[in-house]
Amino acid sequence: MAGYADNLRERPDHVAVMCADATRTYRQLPHRASRLASALGALGVRHGDRLAIMLPNVVEFVECLAASAKLECAALTVNWHLAADELAHVLGDSGAGVLVAHADLRDVVAAAAPGCPVLLVGAGPDDPDDYEAALAGAADDDLPSPWPTSWPVVYTSGTTGRPKGVVHGALASPEVLDMTQTMLAGLWGYGPDDVHAVAGPLYHAGPQGYANLTLFVGGTVVVMAEWDAREFCRIVQDHGVTTTFLTPAHFIRFLEVPEDERAAYDLSSLRHVLHAGAPCPRTVKERMIAALPDAEIWEIYGMSEGGATRVSSADWAERPGTVGLPWPGTEIRILDADTLDPLPAGATGLVYVRPAHGRFHYHGDDEKTAGAWHDDAFTVGDVGHLDEDGWLYLTDRRVDMVIKGGVNVYPRSVEEVLHRHRAVVDCAVFGVPDERDGEHLHAVVELREPVGAEELLRFVRANLDPWSCPSTVEVVDRLPRDPNGKVLKRQLRARAWVGTGRSI
Repeated sequence: MAGYADNLRERPDHVAVMCADATRTYRQLPHRASRLASALGALGVRHGDRLAIMLPNVVEFVECLAASAKLECAALTVNWHLAADELAHVLGDSGAGVLVAHADLRDVVAAAAPGCPVLLVGAGPDDPDDYEAALAGAADDDLPSPWPTSWPVVYTSGTTGRPKGVVHGALASPEVLDMTQTMLAGLWGYGPDDVHAVAGPLYHAGPQGYANLTLFVGGTVVVMAEWDAREFCRIVQDHGVTTTFLTPAHFIRFLEVPEDERAAYDLSSLRHVLHAGAPCPRTVKERMIAALPDAEIWEIYGMSEGGATRVSSADWAERPGTVGLPWPGTEIRILDADTLDPLPAGATGLVYVRPAHGRFHYHGDDEKTAGAWHDDAFTVGDVGHLDEDGWLYLTDRRVDMVIKGGVNVYPRSVEEVLHRHRAVVDCAVFGVPDERDGEHLHAVVELREPVGAEELLRFVRANLDPWSCPSTVEVVDRLPRDPNGKVLKRQLRARAWVGTGRSI
């Protein structure tokens, strides 16, 4: 299999990465990464340190990943939407050696007062922190390196409290990481002729991970600066995109483009679509499978802490709602939430994952790390069950579960029903205070055409048991989302609980 280093020798003018008007070939990328590595070394970055990358989707992001591989330091990918105090926490908590940020974020970076050197992409030659000036004055050792040599440190978004860095100790080994990437390439059939479209933020583990995998095998990565469904269709057509990683939010926006418009684009090159990041409503997935008949659509269930299961579109069609069977070398267990005893097939409990490659830990938080692990398996609080054949079905997240009159109710079941209504674009269902029952269900809905709340309530009541139905529905122009398109349910829920003196 051709790879990153092989392309420098055998096809150096093959495009490695492109974004907007910027392109890096397999000749250019290693040389620029070498100069960046030299510049970072001059700033004090050493083997085992952490290079903080706070950039939007630009080619320099990939250069930073390549430089971190040369230095054998961990890439710390930072959400560029963070406020100054959040950035200060991540930099201080992680012990970052250098921060590479975009010049547009100069004020946020300055307010965070980072205790490390800073390089600014796009700052200009007169700025002492300019990224390009640092590269121009640095040496180029002209030596390729494997891609990549260490797993990035990713800070979880966190539903409560400060985000925590997830550190995968076993994947810090270049040998283990090379073996893992080789396994993934074989599993998905990635090769040097693939063209991969990055549709989400590169600081997220999923979009970055599959961009890395494409470069590992010597393919081409096309980076979208920001998500737009029509632009995605154009990129697939113009560049012959073969693979991509999407979220259900991308699916919804893609399907919002009228069918006749989508049909005007040639999307037949797209052979492999991975999706993760949030539960995918059944109707949305069914429509997506129909809309891309030439592509195999695979769902992945996993998190920054580790991968868990996967399912093809064909297997999903036979078992609607499943998120699949375990990854090779991985085991899924369902444990009682209170006793942590194993539960039989069909019983609902906490989902625990025994990973294939050792333990992770939350940086600087032994208590949270201990709380995530039970024996050799971990949980992030997801609730679900295994069927008799070992296929996993997710019910909801434990944090989203509503206790109504002492009975557990799972909002995801309501969201699945609402997504079947012709007018619903997207929705979020969660618990709000109720004097009699403790909580009742409230639905916030984004629509594509005017429909009254009462009609939506009647539709849910006709398709769900009365106890699980929402008591109230709120229609909004646009649901709040994170940069990857995921609905920020915690923001909506927090607003509903303001002034109650409690959050459960």
